[in-house]
Amino acid sequence: MEPLVSILIPVYNAQEWLAQTIKSALAQTWIRKEIIIVNDGSKDDSLAVARRFESVNVSVFSQENQGAAATRNAAFAKCQGDYIQWLDADDLLAPNKISSQMEAARQIGDVRKLISGPWGSFRYRARTAVFSPTALCEDLSPVEWLLRKMGQNLHMQTATWLISRELTEAAGKWNTQLLGDDDGEYFCRVLLASSGVRFVPDARVYYRITGASRLSHIGLSQRKMDAHFLSMEMHIRYLRSLESSERVNQACVQYLQNWLIHFYPERTEIVRQAKDLAKELGGELQNPKLRWKYAWIQKLFGWHIAKRAQIGLPGAKASLFNALDKTLYRMGF
Repeated sequence: MEPLVSILIPVYNAQEWLAQTIKSALAQTWIRKEIIIVNDGSKDDSLAVARRFESVNVSVFSQENQGAAATRNAAFAKCQGDYIQWLDADDLLAPNKISSQMEAARQIGDVRKLISGPWGSFRYRARTAVFSPTALCEDLSPVEWLLRKMGQNLHMQTATWLISRELTEAAGKWNTQLLGDDDGEYFCRVLLASSGVRFVPDARVYYRITGASRLSHIGLSQRKMDAHFLSMEMHIRYLRSLESSERVNQACVQYLQNWLIHFYPERTEIVRQAKDLAKELGGELQNPKLRWKYAWIQKLFGWHIAKRAQIGLPGAKASLFNALDKTLYRMGF
């Protein structure tokens, strides 16, 4: 009998996208699958949308709002699969995503191997998704994967991974303390428990860009700043537990430098902690600089106004692109 794959979908206020996401899960060419949907106290019609798909292979549960990490933990607790496919409620899987990764898993014969694939971003029309390979898109050891992620400011989208149950249980639960970057911290622990990453080029994931409302967007949220810096400290500790070397220290310092602008100048205590941590690693952080197009705003109105412009104006631009793409989608283009 082929292994059972559990597709786990946490849902919060995703009525506009959820049906497409569930259909992409149902369309998987891997036959032995179950779909577990957990509604996290949505205030829209997400639960009603999910229940339209209830069947022998699709189970729908609902709970009071507890956050994304707690919802993922609840979904895993209800599943029976030998392998786990995480899938956010607005993203899509290519029909052969799971089957191509399961074929790789069969060839490897190692349930501690973490399997990934490429992801491309889109707004409304999945066929316009742009797939841009990065240094993470190849077979890598855990330490090399984290070095590239942190040193080069890269990431792998949540749904790209296929994880054995043994590896999932070894990694532990999602961290409910983290309001943001909970996926980054979680997959660090999965990597630490793994024997390495196998990259499967055909296993495509379509990642929907939903704007500033997405969980990963930090913006000016104090709570998200706190959570993200906590996750960063964990990232550094995890990587250094795998290897104590100069190249690791340099990657960690670069990681701190890349993200410093998200805390500067509003959170002086976090900036100070980041600089102190960089010194412990043998490096030194420089105060971040705004992109050239916002530097003149800084000179006239100061850092706080300039940073708000750097956050807000791209968001406004993205909203215009969303509106245009939505119009083209509804027109059938």
